[in-house]
Amino acid sequence: MGAILQSLGRTIAAGVVVLIVIALIVGGVTETSIWGLIKTHAWWAFFMRWLHVLSGVMWIGLLWYFNFVQTPSMPQIPDEQKPAVSKVIAPRALFWFRWAAMSTIVTGLILAWMMGSIGSLGSFARPHTAIAIGMWLGIIMWFNVWFIIWPNQKKALGIVQVSPEEKAKAAKLAGMTSRFNTLLSIPMLYCMVAQQNGGL
Repeated sequence: MGAILQSLGRTIAAGVVVLIVIALIVGGVTETSIWGLIKTHAWWAFFMRWLHVLSGVMWIGLLWYFNFVQTPSMPQIPDEQKPAVSKVIAPRALFWFRWAAMSTIVTGLILAWMMGSIGSLGSFARPHTAIAIGMWLGIIMWFNVWFIIWPNQKKALGIVQVSPEEKAKAAKLAGMTSRFNTLLSIPMLYCMVAQQNGGL
């Protein structure tokens, strides 16, 4: 077990294996063949929702990590130790952050198309009002990640060389936009859950 858990790739692969084993066991106990389910639209919609949630957990988890942990902790870190965060941890976290945002949007739009709610993006018509609001909030947040936060973080972290003044300005804009996404994440998550549970 130690060999599996020492590698992130092997840990993820083991998680998928455990999932498959659970699906096979439950299918055997309930006499519902997973292979029969896979042929249905409902299963594929469920599977896309699962991928969407997985991506969203990674995205919002990292957003909240930046806002609840990394940013507030930076002033307490001695100057000689800050490069460990800005040169090693932050670039890697931002890589997963932006690609999790992309995966969340792509899987969400595919799921909306599969569920017949993609048209509600423009109309906010019932019964898709909650999901339409949630989708627009998610799209705004995705746009912020790719077109405001990431370009400015590259300047703030020194990935793109700019003057010290522009670096400070970029860091502030990236930070405020990230904080704005944190604000939007609260109603966005509510709307996403509300769609299936009558919360809006």
